[in-house]
Amino acid sequence: MTTTALIRPAWTPATIALMVIGFVVFWPLGLAMLAYIIWGDRLDGFKRDVNRATDGVFAGCRRASWKTSAATGNIAFDDWREKELERLAEERRKLDEMRDEFDAYARELRRAKDLEEFDRFMANRNKPTAPAKRGKGAGLLDE
Repeated sequence: MTTTALIRPAWTPATIALMVIGFVVFWPLGLAMLAYIIWGDRLDGFKRDVNRATDGVFAGCRRASWKTSAATGNIAFDDWREKELERLAEERRKLDEMRDEFDAYARELRRAKDLEEFDRFMANRNKPTAPAKRGKGAGLLDE
């Protein structure tokens, strides 16, 4: 998800409009949109945690079904296939770890960018404004 998306978990005109329309059409839709605006940035982590939990639960089922239902009768092939499946499972685990590391890195980059923008805003906001120079004929009282 990019931070430039039109509908992202933030108080943007699009999300506010969708929330209002949701409340007008059917109040649970508006409530769901409000929840998305407030807690939507946590959905990625929640989804990742749920996927890991379900993968862990069903991994045993998959292994058991592979061993029992897919046996070909050729012991050498079945042993090779089991080793390949274990190798692929290990590769998937490594890829999941790398994805998590990248997600954390991207989160830190966004945080640093937001902090830089905020610091720039505060620096510009706190700058003293120079008085405007008035030339001849600039004001009514000048003569």
